[in-house]
Amino acid sequence: MLIGILQCGHFPDELQGETGDYGALYENFLSGYGFEFKVFPVCDGVFPAGATTCDGWLISGSKHGAYEDHDWIPPLETLIREIRDAGRPLVGICFGHQIIAQALGGRVEKFDGGWSVGRTIYRFADGERALNAWHQDQITALPEGARVLAASDRCAYAALAYGDRIYTIQPHPEFDRREVAGLLRVRGDLLDTPTREAAQAALDLPVDNRSEANRIAALFEGAMA
Repeated sequence: MLIGILQCGHFPDELQGETGDYGALYENFLSGYGFEFKVFPVCDGVFPAGATTCDGWLISGSKHGAYEDHDWIPPLETLIREIRDAGRPLVGICFGHQIIAQALGGRVEKFDGGWSVGRTIYRFADGERALNAWHQDQITALPEGARVLAASDRCAYAALAYGDRIYTIQPHPEFDRREVAGLLRVRGDLLDTPTREAAQAALDLPVDNRSEANRIAALFEGAMA
């Protein structure tokens, strides 16, 4: 099964020697399920030929805001609607979570409560999961038909489903200790001191990335976990 990664930004240059770019992060996150991958850096204007070019799609994180004025955002929103209409499975992570909601009629804004960073507890119907966050923007109005699957104390719409073929999540299940520690090192000056220190203190606590990988793999294989 070929998964197209719609890359909407680049992981910081200072960290790519350790982690690779976003495409590599997602390939590593979803390794072991038998998928093949093709990366389309849409943030650089590189788009697939159409919604059926790949069997499934994943939209990456990004430093950009979904509401910002970039030439590549309107065609990405069009592609999202085409993927939905074609019935191909679609996953959005962080920025991907937000841009899918915006493309389908929701609203994304900068959260006036500040950043969510590092290990965060999310409440799902089947229990709590710890995942790493790195965001200030979030969805503030849901698209029609979106189902809320998870929330945190600082994010009401932390995971959404649209039918049984689209799943999106605000945190970064592809981030482990290495990624969060690196971002704290090179982008920690964006954060207030309590947020930065709390994230640093939680670096070695466990997170539930594998459960999210299993859920996303199940979606690509045709059934929501």
